[in-house]
Amino acid sequence: MDNQPFFTNDTIVFGLLMLALGFIFYTSSRKEGFWHKFYNIVPALFMAYMLPALFTTLGLIAPNWQTISTTGEITEHSSSLYYMSSRYLLPAALVLMTLSIDMKAVFNLGWKALAMFFTGTVGIVIGGPIAILLISMVSPETVGGAGPDAVWRGLSTLAGSWIGGGANQTAMLEIYGYNQKLYGGMVFVDIVVANIWMAIILIGVGKTKRIDKWLKADTSAIDKLKEKVSAYSKKTERNPSLTDLMIIIAIAFGTVSFAHFGANHLSVFFNDFVNGITSQTTKNIFTFLSSQFFWMISLATIIAILLSFTKAKNYEGAGASKIGSVFIYILVASIGMKMDLTMIMDNVGLIAIGTVWMTIHAVLLILVAKIIKAPYFFLAVGSQANVGGAASAPIVAAAFHPSLATVGVLLAVFGYAVGTVAAIGCTILMQLISVSP
Repeated sequence: MDNQPFFTNDTIVFGLLMLALGFIFYTSSRKEGFWHKFYNIVPALFMAYMLPALFTTLGLIAPNWQTISTTGEITEHSSSLYYMSSRYLLPAALVLMTLSIDMKAVFNLGWKALAMFFTGTVGIVIGGPIAILLISMVSPETVGGAGPDAVWRGLSTLAGSWIGGGANQTAMLEIYGYNQKLYGGMVFVDIVVANIWMAIILIGVGKTKRIDKWLKADTSAIDKLKEKVSAYSKKTERNPSLTDLMIIIAIAFGTVSFAHFGANHLSVFFNDFVNGITSQTTKNIFTFLSSQFFWMISLATIIAILLSFTKAKNYEGAGASKIGSVFIYILVASIGMKMDLTMIMDNVGLIAIGTVWMTIHAVLLILVAKIIKAPYFFLAVGSQANVGGAASAPIVAAAFHPSLATVGVLLAVFGYAVGTVAAIGCTILMQLISVSP
């Protein structure tokens, strides 16, 4: 029996996602009644994530599926919408949201942003072994296995993903040789737990003022940056002409093309460079340099920052960041469609490990934020720069204000850099816990 969704054509699925976003924006614009009360509790960005997840859960759409022919031949299918959104719309959004950025004001955000990022990293490093220890008391078989089937080997890939990203996750799979036939289960845990945590963070965005008050946080630097960008936007604001819109699109996707061109060459160059390293440990640390996605995001951000020092910055007044926000919402919807809520019960044991692991990460972040009085923005983005990487950190940052998307990218780059090293440290601890009597 196959698991083919009702809609398999990406053109139709994209239209369905856009209708969902249109419905969300229409209802969230209501100034009174049920919808006004609803969106006072649930942020529109969260709904942009959950509605596609509901479509997937109901079997209307799917990120990937299988069909079985009459002869028993299994064929794999997948939607290309997430790839399109993450490779084209995400870097374009980062460019348009960075055009009006004030880099001096970004750096003036201070040390707390980095402190929360590294707190998130530590939370993942210690969370894994603690989760194994706690779950082993209830269900030893869940954290067992031997040789390539050992669960701690599989969990090493989660550590790589939740500190760095896809490149670091792949590196951990290679380093510890987890059984690739079982790897799909770990990928599922990654998607479910990380996306649920992202959903919780997005809900928190709607309650930022209340959370900051509880944390006794000083948000003056963030407010100053938002006010500075907003003031510049108002100063240059104009009714955009067709020429303005075409130039904005040209800046966005022209930069994306340069970023892809450079990423293709740099990833090949560094792949050869990394493969030439004799020390296996050193080679594993720098694996992320072979990632096209890493270079594509990095180059797009660097070019956008350079453009922010030119007259291109004036296109903020014509709606550059608003167009970027449209792209971000489409990306969020494509991420949401990867979530099938019914499959959670199929991997209860591994989901339990992941949930405990992420809870430890969250508790540590909240504890440190309370101690150093860090704003919720730093907590949320510091976490997503680890757990979600460059695909999710800008989304969460932009949920606070479009001008803050760059902060998410800059922190996510740190995640790529420390991902494999920190994940190896986490895996060593998980291995020690797993083999202890």
